Amino acid sequence: MSNVTNLNRFRKNKARAEKRAEADANAVKFGRTGAQKNIERARAEKERRDLDGHERAGEPEE
Repeated sequence: MSNVTNLNRFRKNKARAEKRAEADANAVKFGRTGAQKNIERARAEKERRDLDGHERAGEPEE
């Protein structure tokens, strides 16, 4: 006798596997490494500090 296969479960597992494969491909295609994220974060923080350093004290913001 053969095992009974739940077709709904099989179909859902197949769809999950396809989505996971597509997500992995997109991560490779569009993703950034941790080092790249850290560099970008550090640059943004430096730009913010530089801009804040040029503020004039006592003047209202526009």
